[in-house]
Amino acid sequence: MPTRRYGTGLAVAALAAGLGLAAPAWSQVKVAFIDPLSGAMAPIGEHGVKHFQYMIEKINAKGGVNGQKMELITFDNKLSPQETVIAAQKAIDAGARILTLGNGSGAAAAMIDFVNKHNDRNPGKEVIYLNYAAVDPAFTNDKCSYWHFRWDAHSDIKMQALTSYMKGKPNIKKVYLINQDYSFGHAVRKAANEMLKAKRPDVQIVGDELHPLAKITDFAPYVAKIKASGADSVITGNWGSDIALLLKAAADANLQVDWYTYYAGGAGGPTAIKQTGLKDRIFTIVEGTANINTPENYAWEEDFRKKSAGQGWWYPRVRNQMEMLARAMNEAKSNDPKVFAEKLRGMKFKNIYGQDTYMRAEDHQFFQDMYIEVFTPLAPPMKFDEENTGWGWKTAARVPMGETDVATTCKMAKPS
Repeated sequence: MPTRRYGTGLAVAALAAGLGLAAPAWSQVKVAFIDPLSGAMAPIGEHGVKHFQYMIEKINAKGGVNGQKMELITFDNKLSPQETVIAAQKAIDAGARILTLGNGSGAAAAMIDFVNKHNDRNPGKEVIYLNYAAVDPAFTNDKCSYWHFRWDAHSDIKMQALTSYMKGKPNIKKVYLINQDYSFGHAVRKAANEMLKAKRPDVQIVGDELHPLAKITDFAPYVAKIKASGADSVITGNWGSDIALLLKAAADANLQVDWYTYYAGGAGGPTAIKQTGLKDRIFTIVEGTANINTPENYAWEEDFRKKSAGQGWWYPRVRNQMEMLARAMNEAKSNDPKVFAEKLRGMKFKNIYGQDTYMRAEDHQFFQDMYIEVFTPLAPPMKFDEENTGWGWKTAARVPMGETDVATTCKMAKPS
């Protein structure tokens, strides 16, 4: 997909018009979205733009923040830590003091380091990093920062939920691990090895594979290894094109295993799953999906799909993040990150499903109930399919927040 960089109010207005949304007024409260908008992972970033623009329209319709409208400006980081730093500086130069980035953890690590240094060097002009998807556990442990808040469950939290579900599946005997070769993928494989050993010592790990991030176009050789291993189940943290292409290769090879994934619901994933024909055998761990049957959730999903060419609301956490941000700013009566950050710390929030959630003050990690979802043909009471496949996500299990509230090693230093 082509690169898109929206650095002005005019360009954001054009994007909004393309989504069928009202064009935002020029404002002083700029939110900078920094994510891949070119290359293999562009579909992930492009759909993220739609989420944030939709949320900003919702917030502005309610009066904005402290009487000012929000404005979205976007930057392509090309999935590169170096490009992330360049984009962050451009965003600040353009007037943004709120930065949001999700993909991937290498870029997020660079962002945390950049924001820490910038704020040390520029007192009175601090910026804040709101993380909606980068889930390396280190970011809210030994690398925690006062200026970083994370709304997605980190990879250890997700693995805790996944392995607790897998513990009760006696058919699981041999597990193959395949993950991307960078910090997040390493965290997934580490947690999987440790938690499976603790919860199911009888299970054999019959493969533990790492591959380059967003570089593999044909996963057939990897699928052949999985098949040869005799695995009955696969655990993977792959996302974007790396999960879609992995599942496509599995379909082509008629690989008959259960899949326990982090991001099978992303762009291309549902289509690839349908091609596998593996009804009720591909699972994902998420904070929510379209088919959680509450009136508010269904109405939200229907409205967003009308304005996004039928694409679903992938990120319930983006709604949590942006609504909490607006609340923090309004409660603080300030749009200054140094002031409103204190309101975010420890904030309690009721999500779209009517459940209590909170932002832990000690490490700025968000906690919520998690769901194990399985991909299956659409049937009542399910309402929404994905990617026009006729299949959708159905809840297999709900993991209460208290069962994923993992400890932190964060020693956070507050600014003076």
